[in-house]
Amino acid sequence: MFYSITGTLVYSDLSSVAIDCNGVAFRCNVSMNTLQHMPQRNSKVTVYTYLSVRDDALDLFGFYSADELDMFKLITSVSGVGPKNALAILSEFEPDNLRIIIASGDAKSLTRASGVGTKLAQRIILELKDKVGSIGGNVEAEIASVGAVSASKNAAEAVEALVSLGYSQSEASLAVGRLDSQLSVEELIRLALKSMAKI
Repeated sequence: MFYSITGTLVYSDLSSVAIDCNGVAFRCNVSMNTLQHMPQRNSKVTVYTYLSVRDDALDLFGFYSADELDMFKLITSVSGVGPKNALAILSEFEPDNLRIIIASGDAKSLTRASGVGTKLAQRIILELKDKVGSIGGNVEAEIASVGAVSASKNAAEAVEALVSLGYSQSEASLAVGRLDSQLSVEELIRLALKSMAKI
């Protein structure tokens, strides 16, 4: 029904924003990632929207990008995953990172999202693993860079060290895979930690 809403941001809290469009304020449920992309109050803003229609409620969801909206639709297509679960996942992961996690089968990382247990994470990966490549991003290139990590001994050791520090295999592999594998193990770890701290 609504593709996007453009207006003035008049309200925000930890889970929603309200956007005034010519005197009518639309309240949208949003992820933490969308909240972080919102401007200051009384600024003009556009959010991409999804209207959830149930017997007892009409809920409007807002997203900072069409890409995040597409990921929301994809996640909620999984049986047993409702809008709240999808927002929790998108609050924890940016769309590009989420694609890598799903494509690489990293169920452990998905469980970091509130309300997502191991079984639900595994179901999401099972149902979406073959679909994430068709929804934006360049998953093939990212996965290739992750796979290339195993070809370098230094990179493999750096990934192992990062995993021991609590990062998931996919997070560590992705961060190290973007670096020059000829660097020392210590330098790879330092630069990978620096890049992940910015996410």
